[in-house]
Amino acid sequence: MAITAAMVKDLREMTGAGMMDCKKALAETDGDMDKAVEFLREKGLAAAEKKAGRIAAEGICAVSVSENGKTAAIVEVNSETDFVAKNDTFRTFVTAVVNQAAKTSAADIDAFLAEKWELDASKTVKEELSSQIAVIGENMNIRRFQKVAAENGFVESYIHGGGRIGVLVETECAVYNDAAREAAKNIAMQIAAIYPKYVQRTEIPQDYIEHEREILKAQAMNENTGKPENIIEKMIEGRLNKELKEVCLVDQVYVKDGDLTVQKYLDNVSKELGTSIAIKSFVRYETGEGLAKKEENFADEVAKQMGN
Repeated sequence: MAITAAMVKDLREMTGAGMMDCKKALAETDGDMDKAVEFLREKGLAAAEKKAGRIAAEGICAVSVSENGKTAAIVEVNSETDFVAKNDTFRTFVTAVVNQAAKTSAADIDAFLAEKWELDASKTVKEELSSQIAVIGENMNIRRFQKVAAENGFVESYIHGGGRIGVLVETECAVYNDAAREAAKNIAMQIAAIYPKYVQRTEIPQDYIEHEREILKAQAMNENTGKPENIIEKMIEGRLNKELKEVCLVDQVYVKDGDLTVQKYLDNVSKELGTSIAIKSFVRYETGEGLAKKEENFADEVAKQMGN
């Protein structure tokens, strides 16, 4: 497979590795982007997590939380351009979508699109989307939604960057007051900023841990330190433990106070509240997550239109 400059650019953005290293990784893996990332990781040339270099689709995330904080919903609606994403008509539509998502009984996005539009029962959600596309003049997509219900606590939300990132946090807490909500909001901001994969260590699948251990083992072998095997094993376990702390919310360094972990912060808040507050689950959406934006050469586009 021919390795293009665009592929090298994408891999650099995803891993932070050098241009020649990225080119070699793609050549060694026949252009397979995921395998190229792992190749670079094994050589110690890439971070554990892919960077969000390919997250480029436009649109916004929106949230809706009930007055009592017991239920909430989050949606992502995509547009072609950032200009439309900032448009009031588009944002009003997204608000209506998330409000309907908060009440829906649909199990997936297809069922949600097929149900009656709450504001005009003569249409389905999909038909209303088509109407909005006609009005706005740009393709749009209701990409995903999720509902959260708190049984033994409440749900708090956070929107970052005007809708670029949306977060819902489900707590376990016996009180629902300003102090408890502020703590939950702080945790939602942490999730938006640091992007954990799990709440705590016990949630991590064993195959994920083993996979990361193999990557770290390959790194250690490539370093060729000449250290005894038992020392290398301890080094691998130390690196693995550090990595797992970064993907577990409660083990992360708390962004508002570097002297605390998230768990220690929650422990301190629990003392102030006089009752325990814990995080049961979270949802984090980032606009365009996992989607590659179509790149256009503006000069070529103008020339093409003039030719037409």
